[in-house]
Amino acid sequence: MKASSSSGQMTMSLRMVRFLFYVILFALSTIIILVTLNNTWLMRGPGHATSTLDRLSAALGVQERVFAVVIDAGSTGSRVLAFSFFKSLTDNSLKLDDQLWHEVKPGLSSYADNPKEGANSLLPLLELARERVPTEYRAKTPLVLKATAGLRLLPPEKADALLQEVNVVLSASGFHTTEHSVGIMDGRDEGIFSWFTVNYLMDRLTGDPKDSLVALDLGGGSTQITFLPIKPDTLTSTPADYLTTISLLRQNLNLYTHSYLGLGLMAARKAVLMQHLVGDGKVKSPCVNPIIDNYEWSNGGETFYISGSVVPKYQEIRGQAGRLGEKRPIADHKECIKACMAVIGKQVHSPPELKSREVIAFSYFFDRATERGLIDPFKGGVLSVQEFLQAAVQACNIPNAEQPLACLDLTFISTFLTSGYGLSGTNTINLYKKIDNYEVSWALGLAFHIINNGI
Repeated sequence: MKASSSSGQMTMSLRMVRFLFYVILFALSTIIILVTLNNTWLMRGPGHATSTLDRLSAALGVQERVFAVVIDAGSTGSRVLAFSFFKSLTDNSLKLDDQLWHEVKPGLSSYADNPKEGANSLLPLLELARERVPTEYRAKTPLVLKATAGLRLLPPEKADALLQEVNVVLSASGFHTTEHSVGIMDGRDEGIFSWFTVNYLMDRLTGDPKDSLVALDLGGGSTQITFLPIKPDTLTSTPADYLTTISLLRQNLNLYTHSYLGLGLMAARKAVLMQHLVGDGKVKSPCVNPIIDNYEWSNGGETFYISGSVVPKYQEIRGQAGRLGEKRPIADHKECIKACMAVIGKQVHSPPELKSREVIAFSYFFDRATERGLIDPFKGGVLSVQEFLQAAVQACNIPNAEQPLACLDLTFISTFLTSGYGLSGTNTINLYKKIDNYEVSWALGLAFHIINNGI
């Protein structure tokens, strides 16, 4: 009986071992199949986010961690963006895993007369990037700095002096740099990389081209528009230098893209104010409420002292419920439109297709909308062009010493959208600073480019 009992227990043990073996084998097979599918381009989903499978893929040697560091030397500040990705070894595709973002002010162009100090202003950004990228990855992590409109607007000799000093600092950073790491970004590339970023983060790069987004970026010194045309008329009626072909996801795409240098918000603000310069940096502008007196504002090394119009304008407010009426000081919205139109002129091309496409706008478009309480500063939101127009009128009609240039800024934005790009009041615009907790910036598009193609 004891022998029979022992034999039975041994049989049960063998069955259990066999069962566990098959369970483990099935689990490993399932993981291998899922990892394989996750790293097969034809089977991969459209999402940009990483998952547990990507981490398993890295552990199994099917993917690898890669990093890229981009410094955006803008006209109003310098920002470091350090990205980490999972890169598939089967097709070299990238999935965004993490991002560092930090900004220092002022922008590099403010150091035009002291280039060494300008280069040293980047040291805190480089230190943050070193903290984010593990030591063993730094020597092979590409580092680039691209300046935008702020340096494009400087005299060439001053811009070159700044970039030379920056190159010295970046070369000593411990990251991978080349002779092409530092430079001024072409406005067209700025638009293309921004377009890639928003469509990548919104998962619009795959699928029907009509679902791709129009990207509107309003910087300090320039503004860009980029989209993938779906109407043949757009391709045939658009100036040739507004069209470019890029290779993306194993296909060639014809993009509409253009950068308007001098029509960024700060550059446009300066151009509007200069129309009403009365001497010694003093400005008396119809875009400014009469209550504003000698408000100090600096741009591009120049300082202005801004007040309301030479001839103040007032609005009669009738008294209600027994209250006395008043004469409220207001900025002159109509005259401000004229001043903005003098800056915009006829240089902006307005593709008719734009009215029927989904638009996403960022940078100063987003900032000014949040300052006026039009959208959630964290989540962003959707506004009609008409709401921008109404916000401009309200900013001009209501005295606000805390936002003395709100009338000018919002009038320029609303005028640019309508008279420039030809949008109607019913057109809507998606406004975001972040998508899925990632900054909306051309830097992400550039990071993809330098990882896949080198610096």
